[in-house]
Amino acid sequence: METMDVVIIGLFLMTLMGIAYWVMKHKKDNTSDYFLSGRSETWFAVGAALFCANIGSEHLVGLAGSGAETGMAMAHWEMQGWIILILGWVFVPFYAHSKVFTMPEFLLKRFNTNTSSFLSIITLISYILTKVSVTAYCSGVFLQAVTGIDSIWGIDFFWISAIGTVLITGLYTVLGGMKGIMMLSVVQTPILLAGAITILILGLLKVGDGTLISGWGEIVKYSGDHMHLIHQPGDDLYSQFPGIVVILSSAIIGFWYWCTDQAIVQRTLSARNMDQARKGTIFAGFLKIFPVFLFMIPGMIAIILKQKGIVSFESNDQAYGALVTTLLPVGVKGVVIVGFLCAIITSLAAHFNSSATLFTIDFYKHWRPNASEHRLVGVGRAATIAVVVLGLLWIPIMKNLGSVLYEYLQNVQSLIAPAIAAVFLMGVFSKKITPKAGEWGLIIGFCIGMFRLAALVFEPSWLQWFLDINWLWFCVYLFLFTIVVMVGISFFTKQAAEEQLQGLTYSMQSAEQRAEIRNSWSLWDIATSLGVLACCAAFYWYFW
Repeated sequence: METMDVVIIGLFLMTLMGIAYWVMKHKKDNTSDYFLSGRSETWFAVGAALFCANIGSEHLVGLAGSGAETGMAMAHWEMQGWIILILGWVFVPFYAHSKVFTMPEFLLKRFNTNTSSFLSIITLISYILTKVSVTAYCSGVFLQAVTGIDSIWGIDFFWISAIGTVLITGLYTVLGGMKGIMMLSVVQTPILLAGAITILILGLLKVGDGTLISGWGEIVKYSGDHMHLIHQPGDDLYSQFPGIVVILSSAIIGFWYWCTDQAIVQRTLSARNMDQARKGTIFAGFLKIFPVFLFMIPGMIAIILKQKGIVSFESNDQAYGALVTTLLPVGVKGVVIVGFLCAIITSLAAHFNSSATLFTIDFYKHWRPNASEHRLVGVGRAATIAVVVLGLLWIPIMKNLGSVLYEYLQNVQSLIAPAIAAVFLMGVFSKKITPKAGEWGLIIGFCIGMFRLAALVFEPSWLQWFLDINWLWFCVYLFLFTIVVMVGISFFTKQAAEEQLQGLTYSMQSAEQRAEIRNSWSLWDIATSLGVLACCAAFYWYFW
């Protein structure tokens, strides 16, 4: 980087602390303001925050790396605007009527205390395994690639970047809370989109020797022009991504992430009403169409340019950073890096704040029901620090698992998502699923997933048959098994009283609640939602 780029990044960091200071001066020191931004956000802020919470360093590094490694194979996990619509149209009303802060709190009302507590534990573990550690790792890889610095004072610059990013984000989260995160999301989105589009266009021009059409032709040739949904001659990846099961597995993971994950749903809970929350999810659904083009395809561009000797990088996870370094002029490079730093910080801050919310509301508040609002906010800040430390400790283990980063992320999530997705789906759509069924379905499903993760880490020879099961098939099997477990246990355990289920399941909504839902949407909402679905369908049609 040149001096101008460094100055731009320095000004950004000063602005970041300025936002945090402004929020500190103007916010109320209470849980609603700190964790849910006072439930006052508009659809634009909600949609931008959903997009920014999702688009983190795993996209800048991992998604581009997967594009370089396997073409369009992992695009299913990004073309999920249709699942975000399920959040807005189906699940937001249940969450809004229950007036909860957290997803475990929703399960507490639908099932029992044990189910709630266990989901809190699972979610915190998942953030350590798939969010904090992944973001810290990506930050190190990306910043090392764009700066070209190997070490400072004998310390690997990867670790300086990784730890430094986490510490800065942790400080910002502690000071700014959800209000600061929402403000940064609004600022970040246009910068991130503009920077990524610039890299995409310059990359296509470079690959196509000056023309976009020729560049796109090279991308189609590299990707094979399909997503492995049907077996085609010469498709060496079909055994790894076997047909229609890719859609099933990615949908299970996507439903868990978009409709039940605290860091995502918390953004919709910050909306001022149900109408703004739904419109926010529709806006996010449109934004979610872009990552494949903005991050995955640049990964393919990078590998093509590497084959031509134009760019250089050691691992595919460094592909995007190499493009930034090679294609962008001085000054523009600094601005684009700022956009990417915003993405890293916002995504990581979202999970820090959600972790603090989970621990504070679902654990500490139950232990200390009379704790003051000031005390609860302080506990949330302490919880953030603990998650930071644990996430950093997991990085060396994660690096040793050996898969491409984005595939590692989805692989681990395929072990966590099935049980949670099954419990929420059955819990909302069937009042016959009993509290004990939800509790044991969640526990058994999660424990099986963690047993497989432990087996992947230690690789015992006597479990080779278990490890040989394709990870996509395993996700589907675990989801179906959890449902069977819950249905079976429901036959032998006591069903929840109808008073407990009021407004929490589809069949137990009151007439007033149904009327409120109906009055919260318009024909414009339907038209724009159909637009999201049409875009997703067109993508699958083109890359079938």
